[in-house]
Amino acid sequence: MWYDGGMKKDYYDMLGVSKSASKEDIKKAFRKLAHKYHPDKKDGDEAKFKEVNEAYQILSDDKKRAEYDTYGQTFGGAGGAQGFDGFGGFGGFDPSSAGVEFDLGDIFDQFFGGGGGRGGMRRGNDISIGIEIPFTEAVFGTTRTVLVTKTSACSSCEGTGAKKGASMKTCSTCNGKGKVHEARRSPFGTFSVSRTCDACGGTGQIPEEVCATCKGAGVVRNREEIRIVVPEGIEDGAMIRMSGKGEAVPRGTTGDLYVNVRVMPDKTFSRQGLDLVMHLPIKLSDALLGTHRTVVTLDGEIEVTIPAGISFGETLRIRGKGVPSRGSRGDLLIKLTIEMPKKLSKKAKDLIESLKKEGI
Repeated sequence: MWYDGGMKKDYYDMLGVSKSASKEDIKKAFRKLAHKYHPDKKDGDEAKFKEVNEAYQILSDDKKRAEYDTYGQTFGGAGGAQGFDGFGGFGGFDPSSAGVEFDLGDIFDQFFGGGGGRGGMRRGNDISIGIEIPFTEAVFGTTRTVLVTKTSACSSCEGTGAKKGASMKTCSTCNGKGKVHEARRSPFGTFSVSRTCDACGGTGQIPEEVCATCKGAGVVRNREEIRIVVPEGIEDGAMIRMSGKGEAVPRGTTGDLYVNVRVMPDKTFSRQGLDLVMHLPIKLSDALLGTHRTVVTLDGEIEVTIPAGISFGETLRIRGKGVPSRGSRGDLLIKLTIEMPKKLSKKAKDLIESLKKEGI
């Protein structure tokens, strides 16, 4: 499960296909939506374009799709495209036949190694780390502070690469436009594609004097302390995405940090969705006659009533003592096991013989 603002990503829903969709159905859905939402179109939608692209990269890969179907996540690294896989044109539209020039931005940068990011800007790499938390903290939520060695924006120049107080000048590489054009070959043919200028990072300007700390790069390598908020009810193997906590790039957008959460098993409790499950052994006499027992839950001690005549394996449900989730809670399920005596005294045997004669 992905945790990003409390919502899990549904890649099938993003592409508008069912979970049983074939690879060809997935490819067709992606081509249609990529054409519809491409940010270079007048009515494009950059956010939706990135969503369908991400969904396609997972569902078009057999291994990643199997991991997603089984665990609600993939384990081959966070984000990023893995290949073009015969895109074959935007819904049958051939740009070369129209005699126009396209700024394909994100999609060509990802598929052909341009290193682009949101809106044509460069984007830093995502980082993936793992943390381990006790079962109780997974139920009620917690916080963790970790030290991560990564490339971050320079604090001296705030990522500009310029010496404090220095003036800026027009970038000579792109003549202040922030983009440069180059010819590329693709499954569509040959295109004139624009990309972000490496010299100025798309800003169109470079400093007259560079920052002494980062030497004009705008980024430095250091150790950063990051506070991770683990939400209540998180499951083992879930992934938390922290936007903007990944690697920084000069005059670009920062990547994301992905935190894989490992929940340690508990000796007493296990989970079934939002319900907590525990086993409670009782004596044979208690099963026959009923009793009251004090049970230690994650919320503290409670008293439960065991009704007379209860059978082996029956379950008692305690409302509202399970896993919290968005203002509500699951239940505590107490599964009863009856401890049979291994040895009986003569008196006990006589009593049981009497019960036997009574048909019990």
